[in-house]
Amino acid sequence: MQAYTVHLIAHVDPIKYVLSKLILLGRLAIWGLLLIEYEIIYIPQKAIKRQALADFLADHPIPAAWEISDDLPDEEIFYVDVFPFWVMFFNGSTRYDGTRVGVVFVSPQRQILPYSFVLRERCSYNVVEYQALIIGLQMVIEVKITSLEIYGDSKLVINQHLALYEVKSDDLISYFQYAT
Repeated sequence: MQAYTVHLIAHVDPIKYVLSKLILLGRLAIWGLLLIEYEIIYIPQKAIKRQALADFLADHPIPAAWEISDDLPDEEIFYVDVFPFWVMFFNGSTRYDGTRVGVVFVSPQRQILPYSFVLRERCSYNVVEYQALIIGLQMVIEVKITSLEIYGDSKLVINQHLALYEVKSDDLISYFQYAT
């Protein structure tokens, strides 16, 4: 293998990662020492895909007698109206030193807008999760966002709103109704 050049096709360059570390420990150090003697060239997978398409088009030229038409039958089938949507992540945490709520919005242009709040009252974990959801929803209403995906790490809160779980706790019923 040392007489050949190896072309590594991957999403990321693991060889560069291993060999660029200043301090390698354990198995990475052993792999780094073993791989350094080979000539390994990294090629991004996207470059290979593009080259395959270019090769295909070069091998299959369009005949000169073939008429290219811009008219497509059933054009309405090819038209899809896609509305960009916002994404909201919410999370709440309760600790001995206070209760905190975090809401992160991701815009359709993939801008990240993080917000965090400190709540005055101490409450249970599920109540804090509901308060995080409600604060996020209030911000959505205020900014007039019409298309939204919501993600949270509280299985209880999410499944209650998906009607998979029933709201049984008396202190959560009012939060559930408000969020709904």
